[in-house]
Formats: sequence, C-alpha cells, structure tokens
Amino acid sequence: MERIAWDQYFMAQSQLLALRSTCTRLMVGATIVRDKRIIAGGYNGSVSGDVHCIDEGCYVIDGHCVRTVHAEANALLQCAKFGVPTDGADVYVTHFPCLQCTKQLIQSGIKNLFYAEDYKNHPYAIQLFEEAGVKTQKVPLVDAMVDTNFVEKNAFVYKLMEKLDSSSLSSSERAEIQADADRLFFNEGKKH
Repeated sequence: MERIAWDQYFMAQSQLLALRSTCTRLMVGATIVRDKRIIAGGYNGSVSGDVHCIDEGCYVIDGHCVRTVHAEANALLQCAKFGVPTDGADVYVTHFPCLQCTKQLIQSGIKNLFYAEDYKNHPYAIQLFEEAGVKTQKVPLVDAMVDTNFVEKNAFVYKLMEKLDSSSLSSSERAEIQADADRLFFNEGKKH
C-alpha cells in the first residue's frame, strides 16, 4: 500500500476542518504545519457564542460575510491563544486566501502557502506573498484520498444497485457486484 503524500495528508486535514464550517457561502479549512507536524487548525465560523450563518443566514456587507472569522485567522488565533510560534511554518488552506488573511499570514511569519482551489485570487495578495518571500503552491486535493463527493456517489450506487436487481444478470453475478459495492461504498456487510 502506498502512503499518502505529506501535501495530500495536510490538505486532507484542511478539508476535514472545512466540514466544521458554519458559513454557508464557502466552507474553508486551514492547517498550520511545522516540521511535518500539525500545530493548529481552523475553519470559518462565527465568534464563539455568537449565532452562526447556518442558523440565521450570512451577514453580508459589501459582498462579504462579516459574521465569520476566516479559517486562516482562526488557525493563527489558536496559535496565539496557546503560545505556539508560527514563524517559519507552512499553511495548507482549502482555498486561496483573501487579502486580509494574506496579510495576517505574512505578518505571522508563514513561509509557505499551499492551497487546493483558486478563489478570487486577488492580484495584490499575490504581489504581497511574492514581496514577502512566501512561496505559494496549488496542491489540489486528490479525490481518491478524501472523497468530497461521497454523498452523491453513495446515492448513485444505491440507485444503480436497485436497477441491477431488476436486470437479467444471474443471481451470482448480482451478488458479486453487490459484494463489491458494499465493500467499496458502504460498510462491508451492511444491507440496503
């Protein structure tokens, strides 16, 4: 078995963090890493104790949801809260940082930015990263490592299996396909 590459491992961590996001406009996760060790993580969500976008909708001013603290900022704030230095660390983010997060990452001493998806990559943010000597690299998350479309694929396979039940395949052929589907997409042995 081939081990997951470090970049995919940390990007997968960021994707998992994004699943905790409470903002409905964009789910973002960020993981701060030093010497191949995770030192902090964050996702975009409301200030502790405040209402969440998923509960009351986004609070949008000038095209931005102002209710949420961005994932990168939450990860940096976690480091600040617990006294973990960020100078020389790397950050893995599911989306290219906004201009404000760009400035915060630079000011905190982040040296390498890895991001999975482009997202309104502001030219000034790109310029600031270059001027600060922060290396930026796009590292798309490989679906085989973390399946971000599992729910849709799961529903598709269920539908496909129902159609197979009414096909002219022999019962042993259907059973073999069913066993493979159970093993690959469902918990092994789980009945539909």
